[in-house]
Amino acid sequence: MTVANGTVKVNVSNLKAIYEDAGQGHVFNFWDKLTPLEQAQLAEQLASIDVNRVNRIYRNAVAAEAPVTPLVETPQEVPSDGLHPPNLLALDKSRSPSPAPVPEPVLPLPQSACATVIDNAEDVARWRATGLQAIANNEVAVLLLAGGQGTRLGSSHPKGMYDIQLPSHKSLFEYQAGRIARLEAVAAAATGKNAKDVKIRWYVMTSGPTRTETEAYFESKNWFGLGQDSVIFLEQGVLPALSNDGKLLLATPSSLSVAPDGNGGLYAALRKPLSPDSDLTVLSDLDNRGIKFVHVYGVDNCLVKVADPIFIGANIERQAACGAKVVRKHLPAESVGVLALKGGAFSVVEYSELSREKAEQLDETGRLAFWAGNIVNHFYTTEFLHSIEAMERKMAFHIARKKIAHVDVATGETIKPSTPNGMKLELFVFDVFPFTSSLSVIEVDRAEEFSPLKNAPGSKTDGPETSRRDLLAQQRRWLEAAGATVAEDAEVEVTPEITYGGEALEFVAGKHIARSGVMSSPAELAALL
Repeated sequence: MTVANGTVKVNVSNLKAIYEDAGQGHVFNFWDKLTPLEQAQLAEQLASIDVNRVNRIYRNAVAAEAPVTPLVETPQEVPSDGLHPPNLLALDKSRSPSPAPVPEPVLPLPQSACATVIDNAEDVARWRATGLQAIANNEVAVLLLAGGQGTRLGSSHPKGMYDIQLPSHKSLFEYQAGRIARLEAVAAAATGKNAKDVKIRWYVMTSGPTRTETEAYFESKNWFGLGQDSVIFLEQGVLPALSNDGKLLLATPSSLSVAPDGNGGLYAALRKPLSPDSDLTVLSDLDNRGIKFVHVYGVDNCLVKVADPIFIGANIERQAACGAKVVRKHLPAESVGVLALKGGAFSVVEYSELSREKAEQLDETGRLAFWAGNIVNHFYTTEFLHSIEAMERKMAFHIARKKIAHVDVATGETIKPSTPNGMKLELFVFDVFPFTSSLSVIEVDRAEEFSPLKNAPGSKTDGPETSRRDLLAQQRRWLEAAGATVAEDAEVEVTPEITYGGEALEFVAGKHIARSGVMSSPAELAALL
C-alpha cells in the first residue's frame, strides 16, 4: 500500500515493518480509523524519522544518566602535547557509548589549549591578517543559530528580528548582515582584491516556528544587500517525545508528539537536503564552494564579531579542527557553563555541576581555575563537520523529563499527566567537544564581544536595555580611540556601514561630538558636532 500527501509518496507496508522491527509498531494502532488524509500525514511524518536513530539516542541518553567509571583514573599521568588535554590521547572511546557522562574527575583546562586576544597585540595582528586572507580567498562561511523566538522578550517574532531600541532601530539580523558586508570590504582592501569578488556565505538555521517569518523578513529587507544567493536557510530538526521506557508518544491518533532537538541539531541539519527537489546539503555546498572554515554563533549576542578574522586566524594557525571563544567568569557563582576537562575530554560543565569548592578554586596566579565561560561562539573546519555524523552515534543526548500530553494507544483517550511521564531529548552544539583532541580555546574581552539578549525588558541582566547599553558603550570607545571626544550625555551609534570593529574612523580625529544620533557614513558626522 502506498499513500500520498501532495507529492510525497510513502510505502506503508515497508514503513510498518521498519517500525515493528524497531519495537515502535504501536504508532499504527489507529491506522484503520484514520481518514485518507490523516493516514497520509502520519505516514509522511513517520517516514521523515529514522526510528532506529531515535532508539539509539534513547539508549545512549539513558546510559549517560547512570554513573560511569572514568576511562582514565589518573588523568595527570599522560603528558600534554600541544593542544591535546593531558589524558585525551589515552582514551579508549570504544569502551563507552559516549565519553562525556563521567561526573569526575573535572579538571581545569590545560594552558596549552588556551590563547587570548587580551593584551596580546602581536599575536592578534598576525591572526587578523591570516583570517582576512582566508576570508578574501572565500574560504570562510558563517552559520547563525536563529531558531529561537522572542517569547521571553515579549515578542512573538523570531529573536533575530528584535529591536533593542538602538537609535537606528536596526534589528539583530540587520546588524549581523551589516557586519558581514563590511568585513567583505575590509578583507578585500587588506588583500588587494575587488570587493565584489569576496563573499562570506551566510547559513541561517531556523526552526519550524521561525522559518517562514525569517525568510519573509530577509526578503522584505532585500537580503540586507548581501544578495539572495549569499544567504542559505536550513531548519533545525525535531525528535519524537518518548515515554520513560523509550516508546514513541502520539500527540493525536495521526501524529507523533515532537520537540526541537536542541541547537546541537545543527549537525544533523547540515546533512539534510536544503529543498525537497534537491540533494544539495549545507555540507555539500561547503565542499562545492571550497569553504574550509565555518564560524557558528547564536543570534542573541549584539556584540558578536561575525566571521571574526582574529578568531578564524588564531584557529588556522593553531591547526584546530574546532575552536571556542570564552570569556573570563566574574564570580565563582556566576550562572554560566565553563569549558573544562571532564572525564579527560574537553566539555562544557554547567555551573550546577560544579561543586562550590571547584567553583571557588584558584589557580597559581590567584584567579579562578574554572574560568572559561562558554558563549556559544565556535569555529569548525569543514573537514571536522563532515566527521560529526560518526561521532553522533556515541553522543548522549540530554534528557528533559516533562509532563507530555499524549494519546493512550490502547483506548485512544488523551491523557494529560500531572507529573512527568516522559522525556524530550536534545543535543547541545558543544556536545562535540569531547570528540576533538585539538580544541582551541580563545579568551576574548567580555565588554567587546559578549552581551546576550535573554531576558524581558526591565531585567537587571541580559535584557534589551543591557544589550543596547553595551553596544553603544563599545561604539563610544571606538570613537574615542580614533581621537574624538564625545559629550557625556550624547548617545552615538556607529553602524556597520562605517566600521566592523572600530577601524576606518580616522575622520573623527580631533572632533567633539556633542549630539546624539546615528552615523552610517562620514558625511553624517557634521550633524553630530
